[in-house]
Amino acid sequence: MTIDHTHDAKARSWVTSADDHTDFPVQNLPFGVFSLGGTARRIGTIIGDWILDLHALALADALPVEVRAALRCETLNELFARPSADRRALRHALFALLTAEDHRSTVEPCLYRVVDANLHLPFAIGDYTDFYVSIHHATNIGKLVRPDNPLLPNYKHTPIGYHGRASSVRVSGTPVVRPVGQVKAADAEAPLFVPCGRLDYELELGVWIAGHNDLGQSVPIADAWERVGGVALLNDWSARDLQAWEYQPLGPFLAKNFLTTVSPWVVTVEALAPFRVEPTRRPHGDPAPLPYLTDAIDQIAGALSIDLEVTLSSAAMRSSGMPPLRLSHGNAAGAMYWTVAQMVTHHASNGCDLHSGDLLGTGTLSGPTPESVGSLMERSQGGKAPITLPSGETRAFLADGDQLVLSARAVRAGFRTIGFGSCSGMVEPVRRP
Repeated sequence: MTIDHTHDAKARSWVTSADDHTDFPVQNLPFGVFSLGGTARRIGTIIGDWILDLHALALADALPVEVRAALRCETLNELFARPSADRRALRHALFALLTAEDHRSTVEPCLYRVVDANLHLPFAIGDYTDFYVSIHHATNIGKLVRPDNPLLPNYKHTPIGYHGRASSVRVSGTPVVRPVGQVKAADAEAPLFVPCGRLDYELELGVWIAGHNDLGQSVPIADAWERVGGVALLNDWSARDLQAWEYQPLGPFLAKNFLTTVSPWVVTVEALAPFRVEPTRRPHGDPAPLPYLTDAIDQIAGALSIDLEVTLSSAAMRSSGMPPLRLSHGNAAGAMYWTVAQMVTHHASNGCDLHSGDLLGTGTLSGPTPESVGSLMERSQGGKAPITLPSGETRAFLADGDQLVLSARAVRAGFRTIGFGSCSGMVEPVRRP
């Protein structure tokens, strides 16, 4: 992950709004998929308040020949299946086009206002796996059911994960329809099939896989970052009451598969190079990772310095013009016990094949303080300590009409802050047949 001229904090773009944009200055240049009205989906990058149509630039032969065919596709799968050197060359070409005034006549006709565009899932997702890499989250949740022994014996030895449902991953803004399912009260003889009463969010990062490995082929940890195409925000909505009844003995099922929301823009590993930092050191006495999960560079720069935030607004708050309430604020580097490279390597360690466009979730990212936890389950202590909203309402879990917004920015002294955009969803009532 080389830091180069595209990360220069002093670099400026001729595109209006780019230099002052909180998320998308020219140092970012994430990739996504958009459409205009009823037109076909196209690959683009976002710069300030504008989307640059990379499909059109590819047709005009204004971008490297190696990526032109991939940029004429309707998803990012082909682009991220190519060698990382090709994507770096594309980044360098875009940076030159957007910073040099003499390219303006070529590029400007390919710019469209973000507000006029529809944003779509960036990939055709083959598989989705959710991990559990935040030890603070695992401890907080574990204490609710096992106060004296919150972490299971395997947690500090292996990155824990489970296979999710790719078909219900949707782009930011998709409504969150309250799910129904089986719920059993502690004093009841039998479960009931009812609407979820303990709907929750989970603040996560989504890791988009690049390239592929054949079935039976592992991914050495020294090569793991080559298999990461980019990062997005992810909200793995959770029905906690359904989960409590169904999760034994095989883990999450209907409590998780009704919706997973991702942000539309893929912030590339190339853009994130300056924000690679040392992972949080393991406490004294914790076991060292096994050799296949250990890499010297990963121990120096395997974490990402990304500030994370969650806000909530109820229907009553919005109708009264009240600003959203911040529920959580923390940093990904301090929340992750296991690194992204360890996630990728462990996933493929048994020969599991990973392909371009596969999605890995980090699991809920919670810090060590109540203000930095990544779910209402933790914040409300399992419902025992509801939060009071500015409107006077209280929340232990999400109500119909609530809107959740996840946001994130990569920050490090000496470099231009770059953002991820928002990952949002509004809760809607149960839809009856």
